[in-house]
Amino acid sequence: MKGIILHGGHGTRLRPLTHTGPKQLIPVANKPISQHVLEDLVESKIKDIGIVLGDTYPEKVIEYYGDGSDFGAEITYIHQREPKGIAHAIGLCEDFVDDEPFAVYLGDNLLKGGIKGFVDKFKNSKLDGMILLCQVKNPQRFGVAEFVNGKIARVVEKPKTPPSNYALTGIYFFAPIIFEMIKQLKPSWRGELEITEAIQMLMEKGYRVGHDLVTGWWKDTGSSEDILDANRLVLDELDAKINGEVEEGALIQGRVVLKEDSIVKSGALIRGPAIIGEGALVDSEVYIGPYTSVDKDAEIKRGEIENSIIMDHCLIDIKGRIVDSLIASYSKIVSSENKPRGKRFILGERSQVEDV
Repeated sequence: MKGIILHGGHGTRLRPLTHTGPKQLIPVANKPISQHVLEDLVESKIKDIGIVLGDTYPEKVIEYYGDGSDFGAEITYIHQREPKGIAHAIGLCEDFVDDEPFAVYLGDNLLKGGIKGFVDKFKNSKLDGMILLCQVKNPQRFGVAEFVNGKIARVVEKPKTPPSNYALTGIYFFAPIIFEMIKQLKPSWRGELEITEAIQMLMEKGYRVGHDLVTGWWKDTGSSEDILDANRLVLDELDAKINGEVEEGALIQGRVVLKEDSIVKSGALIRGPAIIGEGALVDSEVYIGPYTSVDKDAEIKRGEIENSIIMDHCLIDIKGRIVDSLIASYSKIVSSENKPRGKRFILGERSQVEDV
């Protein structure tokens, strides 16, 4: 069985973060979102993986993942360039898939517990397609399933009046017959080839399409709020592990992951769940609160930080408090004044803020 990770899209709701890289490389708990996806596939014994690249810095994706060997995978890159829809992206993978069944995983989705059980179910079935569904509060944002007598009768993309609150999660399993359906599609009103229409066609032509339900959490990380929520959910799953240096007089409370070569100076307080990346420095006047990720080689010289993602090589040196923030790589936030108010930031790469 092969795997496909969709790594396209412009990520407009995540600007300015996506001005300098694809949204799927934004880290959650110090790993790019698509790395969580790749590791999920590998743990499900799917190691031959195609990554469909969009036109937002595809070279950064190739540079990060390489041939996949560092991640226990063999990666083939397929270029979509323009975002013409999920079905269009899948259709480009026909030669890569050949005649094998395959899993499709949107590179900006996260799923509690992974997909191994679903992979095994599909492998052992005689289905031509299987979709994963999750109950959501706002189904009009997603593809939605309609049921008749407990079976899927119809799937529709972003309906104004949803027939149920069961959304398609962006994780699909297909036999190669899906490519014949995709070839017959015409662009929707959005100008895209919709995977929901291909699935609907599969059912109408008498092919067997099943479904399963996601009972844990599922996150589609399309906005900054979604990413911070995903960071909280993933950090909640981590076990405490201290591999860095904790000086005498520093205080670590709760579930904290401290990576190699990181240093927590005397007088600092880290309250988990939190993760501190390789080579990061947490200085003596710093408080790191729950649900915070500090990535590799970041320096937190002063300040209080909660519920935030601080990416690699950032410098934070303030007398204030940062909350609910996404700070991109190589950014600097420096302050000389004491203004004890909570501050919220969404900063793109190499931003600099002074005297906040």
